[in-house]
Amino acid sequence: MSDVEKMSFEDAIKELETVVGQLERGDVALDESIALYERGAALKARCEAKLKEAEEKVAKITLGETGTPAGTAPLDG
Repeated sequence: MSDVEKMSFEDAIKELETVVGQLERGDVALDESIALYERGAALKARCEAKLKEAEEKVAKITLGETGTPAGTAPLDG
């Protein structure tokens, strides 16, 4: 497991912001830019995975087995 895969959403997004800032400034060598881009892509994927996990947890909490909001009866008809 890579270090990115172990990161929390907050840590990954913070580092991603740093990477984007470095790339936007354009003051790094090509090789470093490529490495930063690859790191940024991994961080973006981690953030997306953590957001998907959160969405699934919210859906489990808010939707019942029938797909209707928890605590409500399904609509007839």
